[in-house]
Amino acid sequence: MLIVGLGNPGSDYAETRHNLGFMLIDKLADDERIVVKRRECNSLVGQGTVEGVVTILAKPQTFMNLSGGAVSCLLRKLESDAPVHELAKQLVVISDELALPIGKIRIRERGSAGGHNGLKSIIAAIGTEEFIRLRIGIQPEHPISDAKRFVLDTFAKSELPVIKEILENSANALRMIIRDGALQAMQQFN
Repeated sequence: MLIVGLGNPGSDYAETRHNLGFMLIDKLADDERIVVKRRECNSLVGQGTVEGVVTILAKPQTFMNLSGGAVSCLLRKLESDAPVHELAKQLVVISDELALPIGKIRIRERGSAGGHNGLKSIIAAIGTEEFIRLRIGIQPEHPISDAKRFVLDTFAKSELPVIKEILENSANALRMIIRDGALQAMQQFN
């Protein structure tokens, strides 16, 4: 199983809304005692066992909009003989989602990019929409005028308890995906 958290590399982006994918990888890695620091395929990677399954955790270091190349490379390393689009059945991608209220998560077994540039890049690189996604909501209760600035901004202090809780729930959802499959996790967490 390959679990990829989307985000942007560097300390300038570390605590931004757009880096929830990285934050969740860090949370799961910490919980499962997996070190995510080996450099491979333009990503920081760690491997360990989660719910009895050998699992690779990855944080592409290519910036969000170019994540596809890193993900495609990582998939090829899982099994070099199979086509990348076939290997996508072993892929879970974590991303932030502006169209989903903060504190909510959505798990899907497939689907379009929904306007998310990181997902667009991955779909283009691997040639399929058939991979599991875990989307973490960041939509505020008030309207926003500049979406790009909003996603690249840090969380408000009042949002931090919600973010801590959603990262915990999301880590549990990932464990259920690994253990019982996406459908079970969708029924419990969506």
